[in-house]
Amino acid sequence: MTTFTRISEADTPTISVHAERKISKINPNIYSGFTEHMGRCIYGGIYDPGNPLSDEHGFRKDVLEALRELNIPVVRYPGGNFCATYHWLDGVGPKDQRPSRPELAWQGVETNQFGTDEFLKWCEVLGTEPYFALNFGTDTAMGWVEYCNGTGNTYYANMRRKNGRQEPYNVKYWALGNETWGPWQVEQMTKEAYAAKAIQWAKALKLLDPSIVLILCGETGASSWDYYTLTRCILPANSPLSTSAQALIDMHSIHMYTASTCHVKNATAPLAAERAIELASSLIDLAMIENNVPPEQARPTICFDEWNVWDPMRAVGSEGAEESYTLSDALAVGIWLNVFVRQSKDVGMACIAQSVNVISPLMTTKEGIVKQTTWWPLWLFSRYMRGWTIGAHVSCGAYDGATEPKWLRAVKDTPWLDVSATIGDDGWANVIVVNVHEQRDFETKVEGVNADEVQVFTVTGEDVTVTNMKGENKVGVVQSVWNGKGLYTFPKHSLTMMRWSTQ
Repeated sequence: MTTFTRISEADTPTISVHAERKISKINPNIYSGFTEHMGRCIYGGIYDPGNPLSDEHGFRKDVLEALRELNIPVVRYPGGNFCATYHWLDGVGPKDQRPSRPELAWQGVETNQFGTDEFLKWCEVLGTEPYFALNFGTDTAMGWVEYCNGTGNTYYANMRRKNGRQEPYNVKYWALGNETWGPWQVEQMTKEAYAAKAIQWAKALKLLDPSIVLILCGETGASSWDYYTLTRCILPANSPLSTSAQALIDMHSIHMYTASTCHVKNATAPLAAERAIELASSLIDLAMIENNVPPEQARPTICFDEWNVWDPMRAVGSEGAEESYTLSDALAVGIWLNVFVRQSKDVGMACIAQSVNVISPLMTTKEGIVKQTTWWPLWLFSRYMRGWTIGAHVSCGAYDGATEPKWLRAVKDTPWLDVSATIGDDGWANVIVVNVHEQRDFETKVEGVNADEVQVFTVTGEDVTVTNMKGENKVGVVQSVWNGKGLYTFPKHSLTMMRWSTQ
């Protein structure tokens, strides 16, 4: 956890790092991904049969190679809004017998040439775990879980065997619907109807496969929907409603996207997600207290399974939602990831939306891939910011202007230097500093560095509007070394990682 003290703009900022103060373990699942049948995420993204860049399965090899750099632990599928009318049976079996269906979420046609078995094969090739979001309104969840995980001589397990997969896939993570509170959802329902249905489904699914992890559908983490569903669904094992020997709900999903045309508003907006996590954590505690959940029962964690910088007006969902990300957006992604590291006690998973082409740091063309500005913070975090969150304190000036969302100004500080710190099992300390100021470098005292050689990785550019699209490639990672002595200057509009051995 990083604490903050505001000082005068004329004073020298200080960042104090306490490598010996381990706060909480970082779940590697905070670096998870998300693939949805939307735009070019699946078709032309991860799956492009006939392209010379694809393998014998039709999987883009350059995309696989790039995603392996991120060491992605889990990938969510098939949505998102798409799952509301998705029938998983349409996407299994012989491809020439799979029906094309109207796709209502993004107003297209789904050919179903890529479905359950193709996605699970792609996960095996990539080296990641699958996470399925269940259709909560118009399809059966029981059959899908049985198809993926069944071991007996049963209908859907035998269907899987007939389709060429003898052994179960053992899919661990299952979401109980997606954004069912939203008016854009075909499966929209009231919080009362959702909570009642979620308990019924959870009970049945855990009877079918007690090993699965079930994820409740929350809203932003700071809403009456979150309060109601958590207090109705987080129950003691063997309670009258659950009648199960184990807890029915393991995680609580929340979603948020941020964006602004103003750079500082854009970069600081992810701090709203931090406050939402804090509030959702309190609501989980409240549900456990009100429902007398015993302390030996595992406390649910937060699954932030959709997050990113996204302005739906400039990247329209029904038109493929292909964002052209700027340096400002990259700094916002850096603060998003700082939030997840700082809140590692509560965040059990976070999935960037999405992994390829659709509001994504990675874009494909027929000839290759483009790593957008937002790729580089994600690459640095996923490579180095693992292990334990450690104590840090920041003393610096702060931004005083309007925020996006507006309520952020009233509930959260917005320092010019946004910081998170970790220590890995290898004994290396890692600090990320995002300087959101558009005009000012900050000479800063960095305390707690006990090494003569500090590796430094910097992400910045000429100005906050530069992109890596259209062959420009103006943002990347520049590596250097600092001797750990004196003041260090964090450049304007930059993300800096410092890394040193504590042993």
